[in-house]
Amino acid sequence: MNIILSIPALAWLIISALFFAFGEFLSKKFALAPSLSYILIILGIYALGTLSWLPAIFQKNQLSVVGAIWSVLSLIATILIGLLVFNEKLTLTQSAGLVLGIVAVYLLSR
Repeated sequence: MNIILSIPALAWLIISALFFAFGEFLSKKFALAPSLSYILIILGIYALGTLSWLPAIFQKNQLSVVGAIWSVLSLIATILIGLLVFNEKLTLTQSAGLVLGIVAVYLLSR
């Protein structure tokens, strides 16, 4: 348990958001070529994301802040996958929202 608690809550939230974003990536791949193996892998990835969220909420014990940070981090990770892997485009308004999301994570982490 000491090893888990030695890792900062923000690091756990980043790990959890990355698992979630990877699950989103696999979900898009599933949409392009559905298969049962994708479903099972996606469920496993989402489960790991949930498990890596638990140490963060345990450390901070503030659902409102931890939940908001996780939401923005997972949103940013998902957007980056869409942009970098699937060549999706953001509008100027969406880009501004992404920047504000990054600012929100910074402010909520303080």
